Amino acid sequence: MSATSSVDVERTIERCRPEDLTPIRLEASALESTAPDHLRALGRELNREGLVPARLVVNACFDADCSLRTQAEANRIRDYVRAASVLGAGTVTVDCETIANPQKVRPALAACAERAEREGLRFELDAPITIAD
Repeated sequence: MSATSSVDVERTIERCRPEDLTPIRLEASALESTAPDHLRALGRELNREGLVPARLVVNACFDADCSLRTQAEANRIRDYVRAASVLGAGTVTVDCETIANPQKVRPALAACAERAEREGLRFELDAPITIAD
């Protein structure tokens, strides 16, 4: 039995009205900083321009079979998960073409996905592995 209650999406949106905002995809590499104050200011500016960040895309690199480098890259992804949350994005997409050691990378990415879920974000992985067992 779950300790959390289910969300009634229909009830929440029944009185919603459309907004004239354009959803955008942000590249993590384009962010000047992941400091919360900077991200809040960026979010305000985007909103003034009629833009809303819908997705933050992180290009990841797991091409070395090294636990320390894998952990450092996972920490960098977690920083961007937090950044997406501060910006109000709904999805974080991690794009990774090469994975040297899937056994090391899979749990690191699973932890990032778990963090995204705790932040209320969707986590998508575009990589040659999955994080599901």
